[in-house]
Amino acid sequence: MAEIKPFKGLRYTEKAGGIKNLCCPPYDIVSGEQRQNLIEKNEYNIIRLELPALEANEDFTPYREAAETLRSWLSEGILKRDEKEAVYIYEMEFSVQGKSHKVKGFVSLVKAEPFDKEIILPHEETLSKAKTDRFNLMKATGCNFSQIYSLYADEDNSVFDIIERASKRTPDSEFTDDENVTHRMWIADDPDTLKTLSEKMVDKKLYIADGHHRYETALNYKNYVRDNLDETGSSDYVTMMLVNMENEGLTVFPTHRIVRGLESFDYKSVCDKCAEYFEITPYLNREKGEIGLEEAYKKGEKSFVMFTGDNNYTLLKLKDASVMDKLLPNKSEALRNLDVSVLHTLILERIFGIDKENMAKQINLTYTRSADEALSEVDGQRANCCFLLNPTRVWEIRDVAAAGEKMPQKSTYFYPKLTTGLVMNKIFDWFKGKELL
Repeated sequence: MAEIKPFKGLRYTEKAGGIKNLCCPPYDIVSGEQRQNLIEKNEYNIIRLELPALEANEDFTPYREAAETLRSWLSEGILKRDEKEAVYIYEMEFSVQGKSHKVKGFVSLVKAEPFDKEIILPHEETLSKAKTDRFNLMKATGCNFSQIYSLYADEDNSVFDIIERASKRTPDSEFTDDENVTHRMWIADDPDTLKTLSEKMVDKKLYIADGHHRYETALNYKNYVRDNLDETGSSDYVTMMLVNMENEGLTVFPTHRIVRGLESFDYKSVCDKCAEYFEITPYLNREKGEIGLEEAYKKGEKSFVMFTGDNNYTLLKLKDASVMDKLLPNKSEALRNLDVSVLHTLILERIFGIDKENMAKQINLTYTRSADEALSEVDGQRANCCFLLNPTRVWEIRDVAAAGEKMPQKSTYFYPKLTTGLVMNKIFDWFKGKELL
């Protein structure tokens, strides 16, 4: 099953400065302004490697800039590879709605396997543009700067017990970010610990929680290196943060849907068409709409709230789940029963006429984790309506992935996001003199 192994992590030295101002959020949620602010706090912030400058011309690409920056930081001693192979135990402590949570896992190399081997399983669709960007960065730098976030089953906590024992000391790195999330990392390089951990993981399947684009890029990169450099070995592996699926701290936020640019949108007509499938409670305020959504979640009912402006929140609850069996007969029960599948199939596709290609290109459908942002877009008349959703459950993610299927894009948002910059993986030493820029 899953093949993991330790590695000599690439990390910042004291010469770079305090670790808080060297790390950054995931590249795909960092705006241009945020990027500049990070660099102003510390010129060695990892964002310069993970998200190089966007300007380009015939003689310059962002990827070449990242490669040159990496080369400079290595020669200056800003970054240095650890002398011993290790796994890197990583914990995030945070609060959600006043309740404290902790998520602890470990970062290691994982052998990149095609999805059809059913060892590493995805749960979401991906976008080609993002994969091209990450592939070009890997070609130029020969590095994994951030980790893929994956889950595994550990019902008896035997794996967790190993990393818990190995982290009963002061962390090697620790800081609290601007969202009040505390990040801690311990270096575990004891040979017996590494051997036991590897043995415990050998029978596990891994479920990608976050980082689908980076994993598919790792597969492409592995094949590229094999075909162009006659190399195997280090490029067969990618860095992952591995977390026990039973970890009570795991938190998934919903990703809300914003519908915009429809040629015609009539609230009464939409409700009339929805009535075939849903119990409809119209003209609620926000508080009552969100209470109804929460109650439906606790009961396992398929439900969401449609907001059309003017403080009109409409609660929609699916009457009969068997309608999904008829409309998606070739899909698994796990996929058919997702709230997001119900919304996409019955309303976005059948009533609004937004097909899957349209969704992928985000023509009439966009996404946000912020309910306030979704509502603001409607109130500002920049959207026809929006849908507030409940979060997807972790076991639903597992079951869809285990069935060999993928959820629609942006079906999950694991919180908090892994920070980038605590540890990196240098795959090649500049391809033995051959740089691919």
